[in-house]
Amino acid sequence: MAVSTPYTRATAMLDAVSWRGIKPGLERTRALLHVLGDPHVGLSGVLVAGTNGKGSVCAVIDSITHAAGLRTVMLTKPHLRSYTERIVIDGVRITEEDFAALMEEVNAAASTLPEDLQPTGFEMLTAAGLLRSARAAPDVVVCEVGLGGRLDSTNVLDLGVAIVTNVALDHREHLGDTVVAIAREKAAVIKAGDDAVTAAGGPALDVIRRHAHEVGAPLTVVTEDVPVNGRDGGLAGIDVDTEFAGLPIALHAPLVGWFQAANIATAVTACDVLRRRGAAIDAGAVSRGCASTQWPGRMQWVRGSPPILVDGAHNPAGMAAMVEAARAILAGRRIVVLFAAMRNKDVDAMIAELRGLGAAETVVTSPAVERASDVADLARFFDSAHTEAIVSRGLSRARMLAGRDGAVVVTGSLYLAGEVLSLLET
Repeated sequence: MAVSTPYTRATAMLDAVSWRGIKPGLERTRALLHVLGDPHVGLSGVLVAGTNGKGSVCAVIDSITHAAGLRTVMLTKPHLRSYTERIVIDGVRITEEDFAALMEEVNAAASTLPEDLQPTGFEMLTAAGLLRSARAAPDVVVCEVGLGGRLDSTNVLDLGVAIVTNVALDHREHLGDTVVAIAREKAAVIKAGDDAVTAAGGPALDVIRRHAHEVGAPLTVVTEDVPVNGRDGGLAGIDVDTEFAGLPIALHAPLVGWFQAANIATAVTACDVLRRRGAAIDAGAVSRGCASTQWPGRMQWVRGSPPILVDGAHNPAGMAAMVEAARAILAGRRIVVLFAAMRNKDVDAMIAELRGLGAAETVVTSPAVERASDVADLARFFDSAHTEAIVSRGLSRARMLAGRDGAVVVTGSLYLAGEVLSLLET
């Protein structure tokens, strides 16, 4: 029997409200935060929306601002292995005891609200992060938006700097069926008086530019207003030439994948905006922060026989980027994919991109979360696939099929990435 602790009781409480699902809208979060004393009011920093790259951009910004000696709080989602990953203060995630105490306080506040304002689990987690942020009295809060932007619970924040990393098709049941519709949702994180940054292009950029103009927010477009030149170093990471404080800067980050060049430049541009708004950030902090950035579960290479590449790509655009980056790393190896996905994902399009990896075999599995697709349902999307309902068995099967000189690619879901990384640590 598992031992009951304050942390396990907190996670059980979140599980107990999971039936509320995803409910777009800010009214419940605002009501909950008001009971808690409106801890979000007065916070400043960067609010990061976008389809892909949000977490990487947050991690780079947090690392740079921390390297500059600023007091920082980073709020990201989802977590890989522990809810404590979602609240990081000065580079260190909070303890399980701290998380449990926060959730107890938030749950008590929620119990005072009427039924129509009862928050979802995600909204309670947002409130907990903002409550802890206010108590840390940070110089900079770096907050990742969850789903979309306009109606995501994090959009109660106006931190002064708003980012839309990029826009692609994802969460269409909530955000719309076109890139333009999704861009409108994400652009809504940009508010009057903000400085905005984006690396989006095409029709999405037109939408973001129009919204920024309408609210009077100066917009910096990465690759248009800021140069980006990335050199992919494979497993050694990536080198990026861009600008900071109006001067060229050459950076290295241990993040794997060519696509990280735009993410790094976006983060550096945001830090330049923070500098112009008064934050004490210099070029040395930018270099040190990039060089020390860590972001697990994204193109993470785990050495072994066979080695394992863990990437949480969970939409078609993310899968395409992973495949292009992974092909060079895995050239000449027998590749076996361990795949899982959530029920609300465009699995057909994801697998169409995944085929470009040229995997010899695929093992389909299902992480231990309620939203995970059943293995039989997923297997139908493949011409041929092995099925293992339990992730540990799926991982063992994939390693066996790959052989000592092959490689396993774990992808399709951040939940799968987290569960595999936990297994690899045991």
